[in-house]
Amino acid sequence: MISWLFALLQFEGSLLEIPFQIVGSAAFFAVIFLLPLFKKNQIIYTIIMSAAALLAVIILWPENDGTVNVYVLLVFTIIAGMSVITLSWQSVFVGGILLTGMVAPYFSHYPSFAPAFLILYGALLSLALVTYRQTKTKVDGIEARNEALFSEYRKLKRRLVNEEQAARQEERAQIAREIHDSVGHKLTALLMQLEVVRMEQKGQEDQVDDQRLLELKQLAKESLEETRSAVKTLKQDEVGGLTAIIRLIRKLEAENYMRVHFSIRHGALTAPLGNEQSVAVYRAVQEALTNVMRHSGGREVEIVFEAPAGGVFRFEVSNPLKTESRIKEGFGLSSMRERMEQVGGTLDIAQYDDQFIVRGTLPLLDVNRRGTE
Repeated sequence: MISWLFALLQFEGSLLEIPFQIVGSAAFFAVIFLLPLFKKNQIIYTIIMSAAALLAVIILWPENDGTVNVYVLLVFTIIAGMSVITLSWQSVFVGGILLTGMVAPYFSHYPSFAPAFLILYGALLSLALVTYRQTKTKVDGIEARNEALFSEYRKLKRRLVNEEQAARQEERAQIAREIHDSVGHKLTALLMQLEVVRMEQKGQEDQVDDQRLLELKQLAKESLEETRSAVKTLKQDEVGGLTAIIRLIRKLEAENYMRVHFSIRHGALTAPLGNEQSVAVYRAVQEALTNVMRHSGGREVEIVFEAPAGGVFRFEVSNPLKTESRIKEGFGLSSMRERMEQVGGTLDIAQYDDQFIVRGTLPLLDVNRRGTE
């Protein structure tokens, strides 16, 4: 538009004294602004681009008594560049119209550049645009191959994550079987032997204290129940905790849903969270990531875990906002807040500096107190 304005200023008189050029300029830019609507249809796009080039030649045709307008050459160069960028071989038609518009004034005895200059300029411009087109074609091919390789990499990474999870679960199942087959069976045998000893000692003079045998039997029974509970837990998938959150983040990255910037500050991994607290943190982070995928329109999120001074555990999930909007706490966020409050924590939801932030805080368990109890 600036080049076009300077080209118009080269005409004699003010802009109000050249109504044909003003009306033609409006038509030219109307055609230019219509181009993006037909970008997928190369035929219509070529016709419109050719019409724009023809309008430029007619509107900026030199005056009889004027001097050579160098800005016209600049306008023609910009139009030629646009055609080469957006079209393939069809840009030849647009280039032909522009070349005719540069050469025709000379043969029509209007002010124009010297033919040698026009030939040299046209040759250099054609060489530059052809080189650009070839380079762009190579770059597009490289990007296509890179995207294919990256897609294959994501598939391999996703497969690796799944195989790692399956191997971990198989290892947990094997440990569970070993505990069940060895410790569980031995505790069961111990219970039976204690009961046999208690029954055999009845009626004998040197019988063992019956209450002591009952206590040993109860202890063995409790140990068996704890062993069965541990076996059952090992057979199940992990449902919460920092390890599960890291697995969730790795899965999202592997499936290319989003780019996660994950940072763990001092003391976060060793924070003594209870099982319910760990599950609450996992569910809160999971819901926050789900909200990012559904509502933010972006694929970038930052997660921070920290345990400042060892007194509380804090997590923060933030993502940039493309458009500002009023926070509406729906079912997901309200459920997240209730879950955090049930385990003694708090949840803050804020929006500032073009960031949507979900921040949760949990009190840490007193390790020394737990040990004494």
